[in-house]
Amino acid sequence: MSRKIRIPARTIMTPGPVEVYPSVLRAMGTPILGQFDPMFLKVMDEVKEMIKVPFQTKNEEAFAIDGTSRSGLEAALIALIEPGDKVLIPAYGRFAYLLGEIAERAKADVIYIEKEWDSVFEPKVVIDAIKKYQPKIVAMVHGETANGQMQPLKEIGEFCRENDLFFVVDTVATYGGAEIKVDEWQIDVAIAGSQKCVSVPAGLSLITYNERVKKVLASRYQKELGLSKDIRNKRHISSNYLDLSQLERYWNQERINHHTEATSMIYALHEGLSLLLDEGIENSYQRHKLNDQAIVAGIKSMGLDLYGDMTTKMPTVTPILIPEEIDGESVRSMLLEEFGIEIASSFGPLQNKVWRIGNMGYSSRKENVLHVLGALEAVLIFHGANVSPGKAIQEALNVYLTSKQ
Repeated sequence: MSRKIRIPARTIMTPGPVEVYPSVLRAMGTPILGQFDPMFLKVMDEVKEMIKVPFQTKNEEAFAIDGTSRSGLEAALIALIEPGDKVLIPAYGRFAYLLGEIAERAKADVIYIEKEWDSVFEPKVVIDAIKKYQPKIVAMVHGETANGQMQPLKEIGEFCRENDLFFVVDTVATYGGAEIKVDEWQIDVAIAGSQKCVSVPAGLSLITYNERVKKVLASRYQKELGLSKDIRNKRHISSNYLDLSQLERYWNQERINHHTEATSMIYALHEGLSLLLDEGIENSYQRHKLNDQAIVAGIKSMGLDLYGDMTTKMPTVTPILIPEEIDGESVRSMLLEEFGIEIASSFGPLQNKVWRIGNMGYSSRKENVLHVLGALEAVLIFHGANVSPGKAIQEALNVYLTSKQ
């Protein structure tokens, strides 16, 4: 029995995935080429160069890894970790623990420093922990979607470099939507994803790393047996599929036959990055910032409270405290069923306490912001919440109109 898929239209205002640019979807319908077709190799080379722009890096290496953002995080960490290596994880939200989970599975000696999720770390706290524990690797999250907080990195990166440590940073939720300075902040490896501010379907992770990391990869390189029986290495990276030392050679002129590339996803990434660069990376930052200001103004004008430190709030996620008398999941369900809008809940200690409105990529548009604010106000009134009716959209419009003056 054959069935047709019927997908309803949605306004996706979550911290990812987000709405995909129509031209990206069209690009995915482009005819398939062989992965070593000269035309496809040209597409890959262009993708490599475009990936570098939002990272603000001159690194030679920048490419895509097949798999969602988590694949890039895992590839980065297992490339650097050997059993017993110390890895310091400063945790101020959910996804630091993912970094730790990956490091643990790579048999690292993982050391966490932890704090409440309402704010980021003072750089000095992290630096003091580095001095105390003397790790090989410091792994951090730049923008934590669980709480909408964004960690300052420059001082930490400088200290790591001065002390010959590796600094690995998850920039999944900020890439393309907030400023990242890989070279200036002295980040050794940065990882992003396709499904957030680049507005491409989930399925690719983006990575860049410097010469320090390349030296480690060269020292651990092992070519798979089906290609060569000569290049064996007792220190080989534990995963074949996520082996950066082989992936690097697949994306470079050597073009080793590592895996069959997800050609349609590379087409999509090429189009998504092209749109981002055509807009201008600084213009993208300003668009996300403006829409964030409108969301915040609208939420506050309703009488709702935001969660966390507003001085370190990321522009791509707004966390909202759920009023005590309100069933948060009932509100989310009504938004989806009656208005076709999806917003997110949160995790861990913030589960059932916080809603999260995403503001990423193609979803970061004025019409989406006004739609979600109006719908949320209506649903809250329906649920008997004590909100100030009629103010949210007016305050958001004031933000937009003021920005034109």
